[in-house]
Amino acid sequence: MKKSIVFLTLLALLNLAAAPTLPAQKAAAKLQGTITISGAWALYPMVVKWSEEFGKINPGVRFDISAGGAGKGIADALANMVDIGMVSREIYAVEIQKGAWFIPVTKDAVVPIVNTGNPLFGEMIKKGARKSDLARIWLSEDPPTWSQLLGAKGSVPLHVYTRSDSCGAAETWALFLGKKQEDLLGIGVFGDPALNEAVRKDALGIGFNNINYAYDATTLKPMAGTAVLPIDLNGNGTIDPGEDFYADRNAITRAIAADRYPSPPARDLYLVCKGQPKKPLVKAFLKWVLNEGQKFVPEAGYIGLTTAKIDKAMAKIGQ
Repeated sequence: MKKSIVFLTLLALLNLAAAPTLPAQKAAAKLQGTITISGAWALYPMVVKWSEEFGKINPGVRFDISAGGAGKGIADALANMVDIGMVSREIYAVEIQKGAWFIPVTKDAVVPIVNTGNPLFGEMIKKGARKSDLARIWLSEDPPTWSQLLGAKGSVPLHVYTRSDSCGAAETWALFLGKKQEDLLGIGVFGDPALNEAVRKDALGIGFNNINYAYDATTLKPMAGTAVLPIDLNGNGTIDPGEDFYADRNAITRAIAADRYPSPPARDLYLVCKGQPKKPLVKAFLKWVLNEGQKFVPEAGYIGLTTAKIDKAMAKIGQ
């Protein structure tokens, strides 16, 4: 009888040891599936980083992410071709009427870029460009030469580049100048990387980039062969110390966070769905982005949201 009691006790202990612990049960309940995302070049590096980190704690989740401009992101989301669209501009009323549901997830900015081999490069970095100068460059059928712009002798031509794809960067840059993307003039180039390359190959060129394509992700310095053209915010014809925050990516993101760089061209970046998301996997990812995911924002070269914006976005996602 005693042997039977001992045996049953040992068996119970073995069963208890074999029973899954709470963490193991949670591990068994990890999320699984695929999240499809497309859209803005501006958000692409950040979303890739988020997908990598989210995947580390949810190895059963896969991501299919492609860049192609904010226009593609909103169109794909509204057509249910992807779970989430990346959009780097404000969401239009007509898009909301079609079912666009959106939340802000981070912030960045668009900056003008020039070629470091320009014969007047020293002058342009010293004097910068006023908002009215930038409007003359992108909105005039007869843009100024570099010599005219900087009040220099000679006649150094100026070659203008813009985006050919429907994108948040161009729309935001145009909004800064008081217009819309279709009003911007210049040689059209598809995508952020290609626009930077076009300016890098043209000593007389000027264009614009989202900050994560204007700066090298490793060195945090401007991309080789290009530099950010400082904006003369007070219009006094020179770049004062308080306006000089373009040396590296950290400097410009600090200026954006402190509202020293104008908005626009600084702006919030959005993730968009067709209607309030219903898929548990998509909702879990969006909630993670607004919580744990925010700690990866600074290292990726973006600016975090305010607590109020995060709280509002979380409430919008719902339970």
